[in-house]
Amino acid sequence: MNTYHATERNLDEVEDTAYHEGLPGHHLQLSIAQELEDVPTFRKYEGYTAFVEGWGLYAERLGKDIGLYQDPYSDYGRLEGDIERAIRLVVDTGVHNQHSSREQMVDYFHNHSAIAEAEVQAEVDRYVAWPSQALAYKAGQLKILELREHARKALGDKFDLRAFHDQVLDSGALPLDVLSDRIDAWIASQTTAAQK
Repeated sequence: MNTYHATERNLDEVEDTAYHEGLPGHHLQLSIAQELEDVPTFRKYEGYTAFVEGWGLYAERLGKDIGLYQDPYSDYGRLEGDIERAIRLVVDTGVHNQHSSREQMVDYFHNHSAIAEAEVQAEVDRYVAWPSQALAYKAGQLKILELREHARKALGDKFDLRAFHDQVLDSGALPLDVLSDRIDAWIASQTTAAQK
C-alpha cells in the first residue's frame, strides 16, 4: 500500500490494490518465482515489467472474475483503477510523445477521475520519470487475458483456470512472446493428452 500522504487518499481502491500487490498478485507471483528449482538464479528474480505488472493488473481483474469483490464500493475502486490505467496511458504518451506539460497532465487526471490529489501528483511524477511504464502494465494484462481466452477456446470444457495460472507463473517472469509460446505448448500438450 502506498502510505505517502495516507490521510489524503481514497479508500475505495484498497481491495483492488490488495489483489494487485498481494494475493493473487505480486506476492504470489514473486514467491513462486523465488522458489523455482532447476533454473538459473537470475530467472528467480528477473522482472520483465510487462509480465510482472501485467500479472498485477490481471490479478485485479481476476478478483472480479472469480467473485471476490463483494462490496459495491470496492468494485467501484476496481473500476476507478481501470480508469486510472487509461489515464496513465494518455499521460505517459502525452508527456513523452506529445510534449504535454506537467500542468496538462495534472489537469487530465482531474478532468477524468476522482483520484485524490496526492496520488495525482505522485502519478504525474512517475510517468515523467518512467517512460512507457503505463504501456507495459496494460500490454501485459491484455496479453495474459488474450492467452487465457485462447486457451479456453482451444481446450473447451477441458480448460482449467488454475492449470492455466500454473503455466503463466511456474517459470518466473518471462518476455510476453516466450509466455505465448509456453501457453501454446501447454495447449498442445493438453490437447494431445485429451486425445489419448
